[in-house]
Parts: sequence; structure tokens; C-alpha cells
Amino acid sequence: MISASLSWSDRLLGWRDRLLANPAFLRAASGFVLTRPIAHKRAREVFDLVAGFVYSQVLAACVKLDLFTKLANGPQSLSVLAQQMDLTLEAAERLLAAAQSIKLVEKRGLDADGKPRYGLGVLGAPLVGNEAVLAMIKHHATLYNDLADPVALLRGDGPPPELSGYYPYTADNAPTKAAELSPEKVASYSQLMAASQPLVATEILDAFPLTRFRSLLDVGGGEGRFLTSVAARAPHLKLTLFDLPAVAERARARFAVAGIADRAQAVGGNFLADTLPTGADIASLVRVIHDHDDERALTILKSVRRALPVGATLILAEPMSGTRGAEAMGDAYFGFYLLAMGRGRPRTKEELSALIEAAGFGGVRLLPTRIPLQVRLLVAQAK
Repeated sequence: MISASLSWSDRLLGWRDRLLANPAFLRAASGFVLTRPIAHKRAREVFDLVAGFVYSQVLAACVKLDLFTKLANGPQSLSVLAQQMDLTLEAAERLLAAAQSIKLVEKRGLDADGKPRYGLGVLGAPLVGNEAVLAMIKHHATLYNDLADPVALLRGDGPPPELSGYYPYTADNAPTKAAELSPEKVASYSQLMAASQPLVATEILDAFPLTRFRSLLDVGGGEGRFLTSVAARAPHLKLTLFDLPAVAERARARFAVAGIADRAQAVGGNFLADTLPTGADIASLVRVIHDHDDERALTILKSVRRALPVGATLILAEPMSGTRGAEAMGDAYFGFYLLAMGRGRPRTKEELSALIEAAGFGGVRLLPTRIPLQVRLLVAQAK
């Protein structure tokens, strides 16, 4: 019986849910010419949810076997690819058929022996030389291990997730132990973050050019890939990076190789406990805040505010929950990735704006980026 207190929208959606749960209705919808396309689409979507892990593993196999590089200069026959990947002909054919089905490769006719030839597909071609995406695909083996029992992960009663050790700065003792992290302990995650920074930097700098500023403080800037990109766009800008001491050392080496050590410095410390360098008229937080719970996020933002003069600018860039067209990325992917990391969560632009304002900034505005799925950008001024 339906409660009289239910709203009309609840009643309507309840009616829809009962229809979709009715096998007889689904059979009829699949056979009726007007509803058949919708029914088939929904069935595919449900199956994709079931099979998504398998698709990811097909992609991982292609990356591990360097398939996309092998096809970068043109189609290759099945026989040649099998030999190059050190697979039997049958195994190579199975992998390539799977990769073709998810648009990573395409069949390109037959070779002289009548064996199929394969070229890059529409989803495989963009991966050629794409350092950022390839690094994340390889890294996901760790995430998949942590998601083997998602209920245990949600309840927190399973073994410690591997990702929580991969990112040592998320540990509960991070504020007091940051200076003790060795170069080896920070190397893996620093390299992963550095690999993905150039694409994010392009999105940010296209949306918000920094030519009118004189000094940028990049908080939690890792190895300095973002500031290296900034340096190429704004040659006049003085650059300061702040991160854990062992990470800052890696940034200094990168600045030296890039030839910008004369105007880019890296300062070691912990933004949860130490005073940030002053003197900048703009500060950036690039994919930093979503790694932390609300209390720590507010601590970081307040620390940045204390380092800036009134009227200075803050830019905060990261993927955001509720992004239209990228809802699954924000809430499903990052929701569980950050859970496995051990701290942090995806936030909407409204939630981030509230934190920014609580830290002493005003005039928060969202600037459009070309690929919102990858990163969104909030800009605010110090009050």
C-alpha cells in the first residue's frame, strides 16, 4: 500500500521502479518497436556495470603489453602482434577481439596469409604516449586489490588498504612525521602525480592565464610539474612550491633540469603544521583539498589565507562531485579511490566554496574548463 504522505514525484518514481522491476514489462518493452531501443540500451548499461572490471583488465593487459605503441606507426597483423607480445596466436586473438569490442583497436583487413590486421581504435589512439593516463592504468592494480571486498572497505573492518600506504601524507600522524618521510617513501606517488600534472596544468592555464600576477605559491605542488608548465606560460612569474621536505627536494631537481631554478624555489614543510612562505599575490591548490577531510581541508585553506595579503587570489583545481556529464567520475571513482587512500572525499563546487569562504576568502567563482571531467577550477580573493 502506498503511503498518503508520499509526494507525487515519489509516487511517480515508485510506479516507474515497479515497472522496471517487473519481468513481464521488461519482456514486453524489449519486443515493442518504440520501446525496444530504450530497453536494449538499459540492458547494455546494466551489463557494463557487471562487466566493467573485465573491460578495465583488458585495457590493463593492452598497456602492460605495450600494444598501443606497437600500433602507433600503422596496422599490424595478428601473427606479428602475437610474436611481439609473446603470446600464442590464440591468446593474442582473444585479447585483440576483446580490445576491439571496447574500441581500443580496430580490424584493418587481412594480411597476405589471411590473418586479420589490427590498427588503433578511437579509444586506443589517444593513449599513445599519454603518460598521465598510462601511469594511472598501471597504478590501478593497487586500487583493484583494495576494492576486492568493497563492503569491508566501507565498514573499515578489512586489512589496511594498500593505497593508504602508497600516500603516506594521508596518515593520522602526517602532521608530526612529515619531515621524517624518506625520499624513497615519497618517490612512487610523487612520480604518479607528476605524470598527470601536465594535462591538468593545460586545463587550468587555458581557463585562467597568470600573466597579470607577479608571484605564485603552489601549495602541495609535488615534484613541480605544474609550476614547470606555469613557467613556460608566464616567464616573468616568480614561483614558490611548498610540499613535504623529501618531495620539495625532487622539485628542486626538476627546476634545475628545466632551467628555471633562478626563479623557482621549493620549500619543504607540512601545510598542516608549518607556516607557508609569504609574498605571493596568487596561490594554487591543485588536486590537494580532495585528499583531506573537512577539518584538514579547512586547516590548509586557512594556512594559505594567512600567507596571502588582502586582495590576493586563490585558485583551487580538482575534479568535483556533481559535475554534469562526469557524475560517475566524481562520486563513484573518486569516492572509492579516496576511501581506499584513507582520507578525503570528492566535494561539489558548493561544498568547496563554503570551505573557501570559511577560510577567509570571498568572491568565489567557478571558471569553465575544456574537460570538466578532468579538472574544475574555483577562483577566490583573500578578504
